[in-house]
Amino acid sequence: MAVDTIESVSGTYPGHRRVHARGMCFDATFTPSGEAASLTTATHLQADPVPAVVRFSNSNTNPTVPDGIRAGRGLAVRFLLPDGTDTDLVSVNIPVFFAATPQEFLELLGALQKDPVTGAPDPAKVAAYVAAHPTAARGLQEAGRMPIPVGYGTARYWAIHAFFWVDAQGGRRAVRYRWEPDAGLRELSEEAAAGKDAEYLARELVERLADGPVGFTLRVQLGQDGDPTDDPTKPWPADRPEIVAGHLRITGPVADQEHWAEQVYDPTRITPGVELSDDPVLAFRSQAYAVSHERRAAHR
Repeated sequence: MAVDTIESVSGTYPGHRRVHARGMCFDATFTPSGEAASLTTATHLQADPVPAVVRFSNSNTNPTVPDGIRAGRGLAVRFLLPDGTDTDLVSVNIPVFFAATPQEFLELLGALQKDPVTGAPDPAKVAAYVAAHPTAARGLQEAGRMPIPVGYGTARYWAIHAFFWVDAQGGRRAVRYRWEPDAGLRELSEEAAAGKDAEYLARELVERLADGPVGFTLRVQLGQDGDPTDDPTKPWPADRPEIVAGHLRITGPVADQEHWAEQVYDPTRITPGVELSDDPVLAFRSQAYAVSHERRAAHR
């Protein structure tokens, strides 16, 4: 069980998510560009703006780990659709994942177990994992050079998995999503980050919003025949065409943080016009999130 292994590696913090434990939620509006309308029937990608709720988060299991380190950050968007349903788009600040299958992910967690003497993972075990799973190397390299952003609104976020768009005639097209910040990519040096308070990312975003909305553009890479849709460790070629699917306008913190923080933002919560790919890690994440939610809810 992946959640058991995560707890073994990173500890247990009752009442919190097993990953992305600390976060903050914001009101937003997503306005589609119309460029995707001929490729998918999904409501939120047609013409009319839809309200949304955004959760920014720090990836660590420990909610007290400071923001000023090289670590994963999350941007989860829940689109609130006109018919009363919703759909989620969950992304992180890394373009590819570290494991191609759930089993490989469990093996990686085992390799990341901290040595009781050094308090850090054994480099030899991590190297052995990479040797056994070469496609994981890129994700681990990307993780090692993750920028320390000035704020949540100055980072780039990828959905990492492939999805399929379905058009009005039933045609299917593989896609991958990426959020680009309007403010541009801005990061801190390790020295500058060390002087920041532990939760500076959320505070910086709230202060930035006092001067006006914070925005992201949703860019979508269009796959071609032969591009892998079942392996989140493999990027598609950089020359694949892209479209701008729309723009996210974040306006301020939600009024009910407790309610929105309690939600499960699930990458498999899709809407008609979007289909899941054959990526086994994508399906696995939904199952793990459900177990995590059950365990944290038991301590509320």
